[in-house]
Amino acid sequence: MRLRAAALAAWLAGAAPALGHDARALPPLDYEPPAPGTYTLHRIMAAPDGEVLGLDGRPQPLRRFTRDRITLLGLIYTTCIDPEGCPLATRVFDAVRQAVGDDPALRNQVRLVTLSFDPARDTPAAMRGYAGHRATADGARVPWYFLTTRSPATLAPLLDGFGQDVRSVPPDPARGTPRELSHVLKVFLIDRAGLVREIYDSTFLHPRTVLNDIHTLLKDR
Repeated sequence: MRLRAAALAAWLAGAAPALGHDARALPPLDYEPPAPGTYTLHRIMAAPDGEVLGLDGRPQPLRRFTRDRITLLGLIYTTCIDPEGCPLATRVFDAVRQAVGDDPALRNQVRLVTLSFDPARDTPAAMRGYAGHRATADGARVPWYFLTTRSPATLAPLLDGFGQDVRSVPPDPARGTPRELSHVLKVFLIDRAGLVREIYDSTFLHPRTVLNDIHTLLKDR
């Protein structure tokens, strides 16, 4: 694991230019996480199911993206500007994807899912623009899927199932601020059976902690 951690640290140090204009280097952890397999990730809850839309606009069940592989799923909205919110999740996902793809023990074991909770603005077309080069087809070594929903009505049971609170903050014409969504960043680690095994907030969402947890799940057979 020391070699893996060193390789990841080196990649993170030079990651910002590769991640695009909105990227910022991820800070190092201020603690040493426990080694994989030395702790237990409890079965917190079943990941909810419901209708989602892929980048092609076709409806599919969410369970298609939360079974058979270990899944890292983040709930975001594309116009979020809080650097410790949705953009942080995307930066961490970028780093995790790179590290997973470089690790033979993880290759073909993991998928990433980014799910919007702003269906009014995050249409499939908007999600395509947000995904850019990151979106991949099923055959990719580390697939990353960008999903949205048809309407608030189809989104609601997914938010309830994940325990994700979202509050709409109306626009302020006097300050020139658009409508924003107030939320606590949540990213979910889901095992092959569709069970949530860890929930990260912005404090603990870091590639090293995520990768250690993924390795721990692989030992949990």
